[in-house]
Amino acid sequence: MSALLPCIATLFTCASLATAQNDWPLVWADEFTVDGLPDSSSWRYDVGGGGWGNHELQYYTAERMQNVRIENGLLIIEAHREKYQDRNYTSARLVSKRDWTYGRFEIRARLPTGRGSWPALWMLPTHDTYGEHYWPDNGEIDIIEHVGYEPDKVHSSVHTRAYHHSIGTQKTNRLALADASTAFHVYAAQWTPGKIRFSVDGKHHFTFANERLTDADADYRQWPFDRPFHLLFNLAVGGSWGGAQGVAEDIWPQQLQVDYVRVYQSPPAPPTK
Repeated sequence: MSALLPCIATLFTCASLATAQNDWPLVWADEFTVDGLPDSSSWRYDVGGGGWGNHELQYYTAERMQNVRIENGLLIIEAHREKYQDRNYTSARLVSKRDWTYGRFEIRARLPTGRGSWPALWMLPTHDTYGEHYWPDNGEIDIIEHVGYEPDKVHSSVHTRAYHHSIGTQKTNRLALADASTAFHVYAAQWTPGKIRFSVDGKHHFTFANERLTDADADYRQWPFDRPFHLLFNLAVGGSWGGAQGVAEDIWPQQLQVDYVRVYQSPPAPPTK
């Protein structure tokens, strides 16, 4: 029981911070304070190779300290150049066991660098609700992505049936950030029924609006974002985007470092009289 006290204290500290920032209470967080593997009550793993739909080169492992661990207050996802299963690289892809419909999602992170690295902090739907295909019919929220051959830029994007990269219609914004790989930044998405707003260090840089509120013909194809989504943290190697300019062989290992993840949700509206 006593081991829970630091976590509880941290939670209250974060809750105070949330009130000061946006008046939304903190509903979930991981501060990564205990060395070892990530908390199994909070995280699971996507495992395997096969390219993950993007021609990626890595094999994602589970509970392998070389690829994922908490160390000195940081979650570290580390990609290595090594023979493993049928792949030449290993890495990890963490998936939150919790999910949420709407909220503010903040992640303080430092990104890897080098040609061929492709980290992502993002969200996927928990259920296959809309259309004939899980993706892109049910949506994707990319809080931040980074490709190593563009070290001074980060990207925030949204994908839906109507708007996705496979047909060149994705809704996205690229932001200049010269020290993305040398300094920690807070990457955030604030998702409400009306819009998803993306920011870096509290500075808004991209908004995706709910067309279903303004266009009678719009449906899930434009806005599937009214169902629970979960978080994913991963570091891919190569792939259709990350490897578009090849993969440097002499840069590995590379690390995606996460200081914390915090989820806030607005309090429910008071009942009408």
